[in-house]
Amino acid sequence: MHSKLPDVGTTIFAVMSKMAVENNAINLSQGFPDFPLDSKLVNLVSKAMQEGHNQYAPMPGLPALRQVIAQVVQNTYQKSVDADTEVTVTAGGTQALFSILQALVHTGDEVIVFDPAYDSYNPAIRLSGGVPIHINLKAPSFSIDWQEVEAKINARTKIIMVNTPHNPSGAVFTEKDIQELERIALKHNLIVLSDEVYERIIFDNKKHYSVLERPALANNSIAVFSFGKTFHATGWKIGYVVAPAALTKEIRKAHQFIVFSVNTPIQVALAEYMKTPEHYNSLGKFYQQKRDQFLSFIKGSSLQPLSCYGSYFQLLSYEGISKKGDMAMAEELTIQHKIASIPVSVFYQDKSDNKLLRFCFAKQDETMEKAGEILRKI
Repeated sequence: MHSKLPDVGTTIFAVMSKMAVENNAINLSQGFPDFPLDSKLVNLVSKAMQEGHNQYAPMPGLPALRQVIAQVVQNTYQKSVDADTEVTVTAGGTQALFSILQALVHTGDEVIVFDPAYDSYNPAIRLSGGVPIHINLKAPSFSIDWQEVEAKINARTKIIMVNTPHNPSGAVFTEKDIQELERIALKHNLIVLSDEVYERIIFDNKKHYSVLERPALANNSIAVFSFGKTFHATGWKIGYVVAPAALTKEIRKAHQFIVFSVNTPIQVALAEYMKTPEHYNSLGKFYQQKRDQFLSFIKGSSLQPLSCYGSYFQLLSYEGISKKGDMAMAEELTIQHKIASIPVSVFYQDKSDNKLLRFCFAKQDETMEKAGEILRKI
């Protein structure tokens, strides 16, 4: 059989999580919280089930939830969106990205991707018949060289994918970045696919620059969001897409045949839960405390933290400790020291190895304290 993805194996997240289980290691590799959800939200889901909301939801999402999403977008980004024609509820951010690329990318279309990048981007582009054009961010700040971006654009360039706050680095867009993105997208008539699943998880008084808050850019842009990231419920796999009506129409054509509709009782619960802004506006402060706590627990370690302004991941450099490749180092930490991380080279198409490991700090203090004890000894 001729594989469509001959170079793709099991995702690194599954590999490292399996290794963590096999070696009884603390798992700071896969990005999922180990603390409980708000009981109010859990009770709302249970209530929805008990009230009989257990059959198919409408394909674009429950109208009540889409209305609330539209209001949240208005309140957050001062962007008026039509709940009926510009908001689509998806089975998580990954399915949203896949549906968008399947709907909009034609054979031979080029899609610009910034590495290190979430590992679903490249396969999803290739499965759609597109050609991923990878540009490396400038370590250690993980900034974008916009002149390099413009030099890569040609008649085949269709989409530019961005991710802020950024996974795995924790970097965030500056005002100059969003201005340059807008200039380039409008000049070359590009669609911007903006992965903003960590929109609420941003620190140190930094601002999240969304494509939605700049009217001209928003007309050419698709923004992807995640309830799972926002409400500590990654296993629910539920998110949403905000896009102009013409793009939404095409995205839904693919969405309906990939997943059709999304978990009904959870949509019912979120429609109620999202009406209270306090349920999501305090997330940045919450995770900044988590980041600061993690950094305090590893203080004194020979591993050096890089700046992290968003997401719930912290990069640590082991350059002063070992010359090993990052995959070998991640395996050593998991097997010998009983702590699992993600080697950052897997997020690069060219496998750039900057001697960096990614650790998830969306964990209980007890978990992070145990991890800190291990890391301080390395």
